[in-house]
Amino acid sequence: MAEATRYADEIIDDGFPWYAIRLFTTRQGEVKSYFEEQGFECFIPMQYVEAEGHDGRTHRTLRPVVNNLIFVKQSDEETTFRRVVQQADYKISVLRKAKDSREYSLIPHRQMYEFRLMCNPEVTMRKFLSIEQVQLKAGEEVYVKFGPFKGLSGRLVRSSKKYYLLKEVPGLGIMLKVSRWCCVPIEKKE
Repeated sequence: MAEATRYADEIIDDGFPWYAIRLFTTRQGEVKSYFEEQGFECFIPMQYVEAEGHDGRTHRTLRPVVNNLIFVKQSDEETTFRRVVQQADYKISVLRKAKDSREYSLIPHRQMYEFRLMCNPEVTMRKFLSIEQVQLKAGEEVYVKFGPFKGLSGRLVRSSKKYYLLKEVPGLGIMLKVSRWCCVPIEKKE
C-alpha cells in the first residue's frame, strides 16, 4: 500500500494539458529522453509483467503497456513544441483533432491527471484497452464517492461479471475494478 501511496503523491495536477504522440519506432525510451532533454515532462503507462530470467526463475519487471504511445505535457508554447517535434530524429506523429486538421489534440489536464493515477502499476485489478475496445463499451458517466479511488470519474462498465471504472485518453483506455455501490452518477455527486 505504501508503493501505491507514493505513486499517487508523485502525480500532480498542475493545470497543463497533454499531447499524445504515436511512435513509428521501437525506441520508446530514446524518444522519451529526447523530449525530456528539451524540457518536456513525459508519461508512459507501465505495468508489471512476469518474465523468465536467464537463471530460469520468473521475475517481475516493469514494462510499457504499449510501445507506440507516449504522452508529453504542454508546458511551453505550441510553436516551441512543434519545433521540437519537427527536429526529432524519430518518426513520430502527434495526434490531431481531426484527420484533415493541423491542430494538435490536447488532453485536458484533469482527464490526464486521473488517467495517470489509474495507471499506477501497483494496482492489480485493472485492464488496458485499445481505443476500438473502449468504443465498444457502454456505460454511465459516474463519480467515485467512496473507497480508494474516491474523486475519480469515468464510465461505469461491466466486464466478466465485474464492474470497472473506464477512463479513456486518445489512443488508450484503462479500466479499474470498483464496486458499483461506491459510484454515483455525475449529476448527483454532492
